[in-house]
Amino acid sequence: MKDIFTFKEFKVAQDQCAMKVGTDGVLLGAWTSLDNLPESILDIGAGTGVISLQLAQRSDAMTIDAVEIDDLAHQQCMENFEASAWGDRLFCYHASIQEYASEIEESYDLIVSNPPFYSEDYKTEDSARDLARFTEALPFQHLMVCAAHLLSETGIFSLIIPFKEEDALIALAQTVALFPNRICRVRGTETSAVKRSMIEFSFTEKPIVEESLTIELARHQYTEEYQNLVSKFYLKM
Repeated sequence: MKDIFTFKEFKVAQDQCAMKVGTDGVLLGAWTSLDNLPESILDIGAGTGVISLQLAQRSDAMTIDAVEIDDLAHQQCMENFEASAWGDRLFCYHASIQEYASEIEESYDLIVSNPPFYSEDYKTEDSARDLARFTEALPFQHLMVCAAHLLSETGIFSLIIPFKEEDALIALAQTVALFPNRICRVRGTETSAVKRSMIEFSFTEKPIVEESLTIELARHQYTEEYQNLVSKFYLKM
């Protein structure tokens, strides 16, 4: 694993971060809609800061704040922000999202998150119990409550999760009046199972725009749709 990951317009040092630059984060940073022309963006659980940096490259948002609870990751995120061309628009706070949400009075036009996953397969015949275990095992309950608290009235909350947890997350979101507006289901190859769901939520209930994305045709042979999405970031595309 490289200590520094070089993109077309920025570099990401990652030697101090447990969560390295990966496909999930870069996908979310590329896929997230900017149609509402956000002036303010929040990245929850920023890690290296890669998603914030992508959104700084893609948008004209004046404020891009990140929150990271891990001390070393926070320090590295700040260094990555300061080393970029957009250092004056980027800032990383060292806090949990619960702490941050309790102290901040502002709201954000766009919130993004690539949260940690609970990987055990817990699906049973008891959907209520599944939801309880889901919210207990993942930080998603705190995440959804805090996102709803910090999101502006017309804002968008965008995140990436394992596909198998999509239904439970949507049910959880509705408890804080957030509704899915756009969903993209991601698979590695045309013959592999769907592994990830990228979902955009808002406070407005409307018909869901459903999309699908396949990453590879064969090993290191990327689909045209994937290349179109991420080519503005990766050097070799």
